[in-house]
Amino acid sequence: MVGTGLFTSLFGVGYWGNIHNFYYFLVVQMIAGLFQSTGWPSVVAVVGNWFGKSKRGLIMGIWNAHTSIGNIVGSLIASVMLTYGWGWSFVVPGLITAIIGFVVFLILPVTPESVGADREEDEISFPVKSGEEAAEPLLRQETPVEEREAVGFLEAWKIPGVAPFALCLFFAKLVAYTFLYWLPFYVSHTAIDGKYLSSGTSGTLSTLFDVGGVLGGILAGHISDRLDARAITAASFMYCAIPALFFYRSYGHVSLVINGALMFVTGMFVNGPYALITTAVSADLGTHKSLKGNSRALATVTAIIDGTGSIGAAVGPLLTGYISAKSWSAVFTMLMAAALVAGLLLTKLVVAEVTTKMEESRSNRARECSLNV
Repeated sequence: MVGTGLFTSLFGVGYWGNIHNFYYFLVVQMIAGLFQSTGWPSVVAVVGNWFGKSKRGLIMGIWNAHTSIGNIVGSLIASVMLTYGWGWSFVVPGLITAIIGFVVFLILPVTPESVGADREEDEISFPVKSGEEAAEPLLRQETPVEEREAVGFLEAWKIPGVAPFALCLFFAKLVAYTFLYWLPFYVSHTAIDGKYLSSGTSGTLSTLFDVGGVLGGILAGHISDRLDARAITAASFMYCAIPALFFYRSYGHVSLVINGALMFVTGMFVNGPYALITTAVSADLGTHKSLKGNSRALATVTAIIDGTGSIGAAVGPLLTGYISAKSWSAVFTMLMAAALVAGLLLTKLVVAEVTTKMEESRSNRARECSLNV
């Protein structure tokens, strides 16, 4: 956070330094992005250390609202500071980020053990399938957590579920970030109820996409907890995003209210699986039973999943720049196709979860019959 704040501020320094060298801004932006990319794996690993799988989805869904709130607040701060000169739009958010980073360094407890608390029970024991005898919880007594070596990059890719969810996030973030970057421009260049909105009004209206994203992240987390089925939840949201995108493109121009409502719904379905995969799913896979109690894979798995998604976040807006010059309908077709592929990539995991649910249901019925007899 301190590094991110410093290089974001250096971007704004170009205003007072009268710097017009393209490579200065390119290098500063790249280094700022390098620092930013280290944040997500770290924070997901920390939050994942504190909460067990049974309630991780809902808690992380609520916690993940900070991304949408940060987008909104950051945009508002930059807009207000713009009146004093564009440099302030970078320096002020940069300084705030650096200061908060220092505060986090002072007060953040990384693990429950670091403050003498006990780890959640389902974090330190493996789930027992129905019908099996309960075994003693595996408390990782053989080797302390701190002494375990972190899982390697290639080894982390081999953890069941990492590759499908990483590729799914590629397409999910492609859709989400295309909206994040291009939505204000699209709204300002599309007649709504026969009128064109100003850039400022378009930007304000576009925040409804992030507001919908907050609800979507919480809903996806809560539903996945209740169903104990992350893949089914993520795939279902991605499939629902397809008609949401279609209706927004087809009927968003009718009125301001309809545009806002459809934008909210679209944000909910697009950001729901994005939030779920980058938080609860990453934490689940980082503590997968195949790791045999080694918890030092959480940040690596999160980095792989979110990093793959970030490539999609770069590709989507880039393609939109070329495609929108010809047709916005083609852009929405691309986004709907990306949402479909994202859902299809989880098919194998969805089938596995459905099969598990059916076996559990069959086992429960058999147990009830035996008790009645």
